[in-house]
Amino acid sequence: MLSSPTRFVRRLLAAGAVLTLAVGLTGAAPAVASGDDGSQPLPGYTISNPPLAPLVVGGTPTTVRQGVHRHAGYIIEIPPKWNGELVMWAHGYRGQTTVLSPETPGFGLRQRLLEQGYAWAASSYTTNGFDIRSGVVSTRELADFFTATVRRPQRTYLSGVSMGGYIIGRSLEQYPGRYDGGLPMCGVMGDHQLLDFFLDYNLVAQALAGVRAYPTPPDYLSNAVPRIQVALGLAGLTPTGPDTTNERGKQLRDITINRSGGPRPGAAASFAVWKDFLFAISTTSGGGSPAQRPGQLATNLLTRYSPNSPVNVNAGVQRVAPENLWQRLSPTLTEVPRIAGRPTAPVLSLHNLGDLFVPFSMEQAYARDVAWHGRSRLVVQRAVRAAQHCEFSPAEAGAAWDDLVSWVRTGSRPAGDRVTDPQAVAAPDFGCRFSDRSAYAAGAGTRRLYAECP
Repeated sequence: MLSSPTRFVRRLLAAGAVLTLAVGLTGAAPAVASGDDGSQPLPGYTISNPPLAPLVVGGTPTTVRQGVHRHAGYIIEIPPKWNGELVMWAHGYRGQTTVLSPETPGFGLRQRLLEQGYAWAASSYTTNGFDIRSGVVSTRELADFFTATVRRPQRTYLSGVSMGGYIIGRSLEQYPGRYDGGLPMCGVMGDHQLLDFFLDYNLVAQALAGVRAYPTPPDYLSNAVPRIQVALGLAGLTPTGPDTTNERGKQLRDITINRSGGPRPGAAASFAVWKDFLFAISTTSGGGSPAQRPGQLATNLLTRYSPNSPVNVNAGVQRVAPENLWQRLSPTLTEVPRIAGRPTAPVLSLHNLGDLFVPFSMEQAYARDVAWHGRSRLVVQRAVRAAQHCEFSPAEAGAAWDDLVSWVRTGSRPAGDRVTDPQAVAAPDFGCRFSDRSAYAAGAGTRRLYAECP
């Protein structure tokens, strides 16, 4: 779980308005040359948007529109019998590549939406990298473009994955009243705390192994990390094999579990799934902007790690201040902004219990922030028993979508999991309520790392 000092830091950062920044909450789109009509990507980027074949709904093909708007590629698809409502799809992180591409809704949602009468639209955003501002602005601009070229929707929903969840969380605060509901899946709902988690893992592992390697050197993965893995007994650890960790390796695992959501079903196996990746994700080089190198916003200055034995990690771990303090504190729509916890429409989120790329603690952080602002009535969160990132079945995503729509239309809040209750999260059957039993029966993905639900 996130420690009290860390929550204090978050409260402190939430008070970033004391900076009295005059720029307000409105984010700026990327600067472009005078007279640019936005029909081309920004300099340095290309757009890949091959023709998308229409689906057939009720014997009639859908209408697909594709193109470039405000420097971002887009896809719009409208069913033959449109119900007048629109779903904006927000894609996840694409790395630092220079090729922009929109994507279709995943987990069977494209077919489901169209069969239910919804139109959908997806933007490539104007940039790649961890650029939340680009995603928030590009998604809004495409929604406005839909209104201008098709018709104003009666309702507009947001749905998406991973970094797209970050975009959804911020969009609902950036444009109050613009969207009617949000379905973030495996989303970065805890904003900067994701970056803190990556920093935590590497600094704690280094402290336990006695290998100081921060800032990370160029040979971090080929030199320092192998020495850390051997020192902690991580090198031969697998999700289904024997436990090769020594005392210090077990301490790293326990600290990682606590920092990623607390004791919960499948936590030890998920650590084995992700232990190597969490070294690979850490870098202190690669670009000047937060979108290119988001780790510059991370900090562990006041973080308290638990358990703190057999090694006194809290006394010996390297402490790191955020390199870019202004962007960490700013309430504005920056490249890597804060999500304050003030949703302006119903939010139903899905998250995998064992995901350590975007850990389950993201949901807990969001729930606490939302509660802090008295808006818990607008958020429902569900845990799914799987260990990969965004590992959802069509049944899980489809049920969440249907429940969100029903909530928006009727006002009847659907059921969810108690993600901030440590006892509930640690219970052996936590996550069973909304996990797809047929996916478990089929042995899909990492489902069998969990005990069968009763």
